[in-house]
Amino acid sequence: MNIAPADIRAVLIQTEAARLLLPNATISEVLSYAEPDPVDDAPDWLLGTIRWRGWRLPLVAFAPFSGHGREEGGLGHKVVVLKTLGGQATMPYFALLTRGFPRLVTVSRDRLSADADADGTSLEPGVLAHVRFNDEAALVPDIDGIELALRGALAA
Repeated sequence: MNIAPADIRAVLIQTEAARLLLPNATISEVLSYAEPDPVDDAPDWLLGTIRWRGWRLPLVAFAPFSGHGREEGGLGHKVVVLKTLGGQATMPYFALLTRGFPRLVTVSRDRLSADADADGTSLEPGVLAHVRFNDEAALVPDIDGIELALRGALAA
C-alpha cells in the first residue's frame, strides 16, 4: 500500500460513547483490561489507576467524561495507554477504556470530513471535533482537555 505524504496513520477506538479517531503516534500500548485501583472521591469518568511500566496511570472512561452515560470495564474491554500532550513529567501518560482492540487505519483528505450531521454549536467535554471517516461518524478526542480534567480530579 502506498501512503501519500498527506496521509496520516491513525487508530479507530471504540468506546461505549462513540468511535474515536486518534493519530497512531499518541498510542503507546494496548493492554488487557484489569480492575483499576480506586481513587478516593473521583468523578465517575475516572475509573481508578492502573500500573504500567512503573507508572500509575489514571484510567478514563470516555462515555461519562463526554456526557454519554456509564461505562465500566469487563470482558472484551481493553486499555489504551495514550501519551499526554502537556509535556509535564508528572503525568506523561493516561489510560483510556475501550471495547476491543483499536484498529489501525490510513486517513487521507478525501476519506475524512467534518460531520455535517453534528450540531456545530457546542462540543461535548473531551471532544475536539465530530468527523466522518469513510462515511462513518467518529469523534476526535480532546487529549489536552482530558489531561487538564485529570490533573484537576487527581489534585482534589
